[in-house]
Amino acid sequence: MKQMCCVQSWCLGVTLQLILAAVLHQGSATVAPPTTAQTTTAPHKEPARPERGIYHVSGSNGTMCLMAYMGLQLNITFNSVSQNKTVQEVVNIQPNVTKSSGSCRSENASLLLTTDGEKTNLTFVFTLNTTSNKYHLGEVHLSAAWPDMKEPFFVQNRSLDYLRGTLGFSYMCREEQTLIVDPKLSINTFQVQVQPFNLTGDQFGAAEECQLDEDDMLIPIIVGAALAGLVLIVLLAYLIGRKRSHAGYQTI
Repeated sequence: MKQMCCVQSWCLGVTLQLILAAVLHQGSATVAPPTTAQTTTAPHKEPARPERGIYHVSGSNGTMCLMAYMGLQLNITFNSVSQNKTVQEVVNIQPNVTKSSGSCRSENASLLLTTDGEKTNLTFVFTLNTTSNKYHLGEVHLSAAWPDMKEPFFVQNRSLDYLRGTLGFSYMCREEQTLIVDPKLSINTFQVQVQPFNLTGDQFGAAEECQLDEDDMLIPIIVGAALAGLVLIVLLAYLIGRKRSHAGYQTI
């Protein structure tokens, strides 16, 4: 009986280690939060989760060539007039007051989101590798002229590598992601699905899920397998202990 208890304790310890490892793995897979360099005051309270908007771009022939369905949140660091210091603002892109436009070419497609009466212009540029038939978000521009900004804000980065997908498929990520563009700008995406090339009408192609979603699905499988293994080992230990107990009685 003492041996069976030791086996059960060992099994429980192993299971707890497996569950802890799975949770730590999920934490390590999350995209790093944006840098807040040069910020001299605490950021304002973050707004609620942004509403998802659906944005379209049509080519010269009127056919839809890019479609995105996502919630967007901007993290901007700028010089404030009212506070006379550098501050960080977290602002949601509101679909009901945002216009989408852009262009599509054979190897790149752009999505321009204009909001606040053209005071905020956010551009995503996707690039297609025709050799591998893979696309990715390679470029982001943001210009803003808010009343509290001492000077107009402009950031661009042309060497990004986010939202990778395969030609003819849409990229999907249910988990929140942080796309770091510049020390002064990062973009939080929520439940994003985007396809910049080879759309069929107004429908997304089959979705390719991001690594964060795959990791999120993997954890319940690991935990379930660990618990099932624990039950099996405890049951075997119980049966072995019971068999030895009966054998002892027969010897006496």
